[in-house]
Amino acid sequence: MDINPASGYVLIEPKEQEKKLASGIYLPDNQDEKSQFAKVIAVGKATKDELQPCQAGDEIIYKKWGGNEVKISLTDKNPLLFVEFKDVLATIGGKHV
Repeated sequence: MDINPASGYVLIEPKEQEKKLASGIYLPDNQDEKSQFAKVIAVGKATKDELQPCQAGDEIIYKKWGGNEVKISLTDKNPLLFVEFKDVLATIGGKHV
């Protein structure tokens, strides 16, 4: 499916939070915290006043409570998110201005 976000928006797939700590301790399900890491699926066009913060395929860090959830199909376990450019805090390993 070809999805093109509106200007100023990024379509992302949040990464699942690790359930096991480095020490080997497993976190219970009720301790889940919302992930802030995601993979970029598609990026909308930038307006004159803003720069595109990332590109499709990048890994990003975004605001904890940013974004609008959307399920593309009924079989999707993990919904995708539309976040605004201003909600993208950083790219991981990317070379963007």
